[in-house]
Amino acid sequence: MRVYFEDTDAGGVAYHANYLRWAERARTESLRSMDLPHSLMMARYNAMLVVRRIEVEYVAPARLDDEVQVATRVKAVGAARLDLEQTVLRAGDGGGEVVLARLQVGLVCVSADGLRPTRLPAPWRAALAGLV
Repeated sequence: MRVYFEDTDAGGVAYHANYLRWAERARTESLRSMDLPHSLMMARYNAMLVVRRIEVEYVAPARLDDEVQVATRVKAVGAARLDLEQTVLRAGDGGGEVVLARLQVGLVCVSADGLRPTRLPAPWRAALAGLV
């Protein structure tokens, strides 16, 4: 993703809430790349993933025009929960990557009406558990 002017404050530094949006997009695209999009979970299983908790450690600023990427790693899969680690990165001047932020994300699977926890559908649980 690219850091646009609308993502920054007056000093050209990415606003802190944008890291949450970028992480959300990365989670969505990760599932889509596994052929397990949120829309299928909702349509076929009447379930969805929601954020239960999130912790962000900001390490270095993303700035206007930076290209950032989000690496997502599955840490644990339970019957109705999913714990992830996400790292926001940008390319460094020397060719390596610079860590901009680290996120610890706890998701829970709930009924589509959001009223009660429900088991992760089997295809998601199996695919994600294989990544731990």
